[in-house]
Amino acid sequence: MGKADFLSPKAISNRIKAKGLQKLRWYCQMCQKQCRDENGFKCHCMSESHQRQLLLASENPTKFMDYFSDEFRSDFLELLRRRFGTKRVHNNIVYNEYISHREHIHMNSTQWETLTDFTKWLGREGFCKVDETPKGWYIQYIDRDPETIRRQEEQARKKKQELDDEERSARMIEEQVRKGREGKDTDEAPVYTELKRESEEEKVAFNLGACSSVAGPSKSSSVLGASALKAASSSSSTSVKRKDSSSDSRGGEKKKKSALEEIIEVQQPVKTDYWLQPNIIVKVITKRLGEKYHKKKAVIMEVRDKYTAVVKMIDSGDKLKLDQNHLETVIPAPGKRVLILNGPYRDVEALLDGIDEKNFSAALTLDSKGKEEQGYQGP
Repeated sequence: MGKADFLSPKAISNRIKAKGLQKLRWYCQMCQKQCRDENGFKCHCMSESHQRQLLLASENPTKFMDYFSDEFRSDFLELLRRRFGTKRVHNNIVYNEYISHREHIHMNSTQWETLTDFTKWLGREGFCKVDETPKGWYIQYIDRDPETIRRQEEQARKKKQELDDEERSARMIEEQVRKGREGKDTDEAPVYTELKRESEEEKVAFNLGACSSVAGPSKSSSVLGASALKAASSSSSTSVKRKDSSSDSRGGEKKKKSALEEIIEVQQPVKTDYWLQPNIIVKVITKRLGEKYHKKKAVIMEVRDKYTAVVKMIDSGDKLKLDQNHLETVIPAPGKRVLILNGPYRDVEALLDGIDEKNFSAALTLDSKGKEEQGYQGP
């Protein structure tokens, strides 16, 4: 029976079956041939080409094993370097990716019996950094490429240069600070001298205006000292009078206030940090109570300690004790009545005329004064 054509259904079926990985026990490493079943592998072992390969391997078995070991090591390290770089990775992950290639070198034809032995050998030879963990062996590739080493040395040199520049600038700053402190110490250090008299007849005069002492042997010096004392006393008295007059004038100014200032003081808003009032409608804004109460309206039943309120939910009727930070005011539609909660018109009811959302303000008509007021709604 002749061989099937390339495009025949049988040939296509054979190629589909041969695609991908097959069982390792039906693979011949010497001939690099993968068989699909036990019968095919048996026929291959009895073939003449396989017998010739066995005769060649029997002459120098060590040579063939070293060749397969070198090929396996080089391909494994190339995959580790190209795929994972210098990252720390589990050895089984790299091995699974390596054997996914159909033409790879099988480990049973190398000098290593298991993947653990191969991983330990890589660590002993210095190809990788290996460490054992409860999850297995991890490997990290050591890149000894001259270009990579040169790049790492250049980066280390740049980093060292930056550190040297920073140290140099820090040293210069410390030197400047030290010089500044030394100059400050020398400038501010007072010099004390002993007060001595050459004779008992000499008089010592003090000029308070210039804060210095004058001593002289003649009468002119005493006259000059007396005049200086008079001038200093007169200047000090005039300065005291000027201060008294200025303080009196300030006190008079403080006592007298214009009508405009009085109106401004009266209309100045007096705001507090609490705004809770009973019988007003508020909205729960905290999410700690769950979606059941979040953004739901309630009525304040009782106010405790100015900052805590007991509220009753409008929908469910549940009663909650909440802080004012977990509540916010509810602004009704224009034309409804509101209660001012903060400012100079606190606790005053008013009629809501309009809302200015852009400026966060509202126009109100107060019941007590009967005029329009522009102010903020809420705390």
